[in-house]
Amino acid sequence: MTESKKDRLIIVIPAYNEESNLEEVVRQWHPVAQRTGAEGRLFIIDDGSTDGSWELLGRLSRRYPCLRAVHKENQGHGATVLYGYRCAIAEGADYVFQTDSDGQTDPKDFEMLWKERGRGGLLIGSRNHRKDGWQRILVTRTLRTVLWIIFGCYTKDANTPFRLMRADQLEQVIRKIPENHPLTNVLMTVIYTRSGMGVTYFPIFFGPRRGGKNSLNMKKIFRIGLHAVRDFRKLRKTI
Repeated sequence: MTESKKDRLIIVIPAYNEESNLEEVVRQWHPVAQRTGAEGRLFIIDDGSTDGSWELLGRLSRRYPCLRAVHKENQGHGATVLYGYRCAIAEGADYVFQTDSDGQTDPKDFEMLWKERGRGGLLIGSRNHRKDGWQRILVTRTLRTVLWIIFGCYTKDANTPFRLMRADQLEQVIRKIPENHPLTNVLMTVIYTRSGMGVTYFPIFFGPRRGGKNSLNMKKIFRIGLHAVRDFRKLRKTI
């Protein structure tokens, strides 16, 4: 089905050393990008991968017409997501959707958000029955508490990599996010909540990583968390 021109969708997927997952992720998400016709795009932003991800994306680009692969220096997930959002806006997206390249989200859940796109604000998946381990669940709960204490707003699942946004609103939001911030999506959720644009949560499936190795461990998560708390305190008056 082809949507109106106003409903052009660009999907943003950051990737770092995901050679074992990329082909399946592209196969799953490319039809979603195609739903808006020839103008739909699937942007995969390679964050300076050191495995064969970039070469694989080159081969996949020849097979999937809506796929656009972009290579950049390694800066981490937050900076890569922010870069992808800017690419999507510059490309003329009307709606931007973001998910990750580890295969933990299900494209079938996208339809729930797409049907409600007209309400605006941030439409975000809330990870129910998670299969990514108790450590990640603990991080989400801790983050929820920290955001409540610092920003005074409730965020059910602030960092979910499953979010749909109207591009004109997204453009306003990312102007407030510092360059290379490691938790871009967390700050986005806070900004949407505090600005009054609104956040709507939808229950989604969140499975285990399909393959490869997660680049984050609890030590790195703890270090990022400490920096984030300091950044959040500095930012609470500006966002």
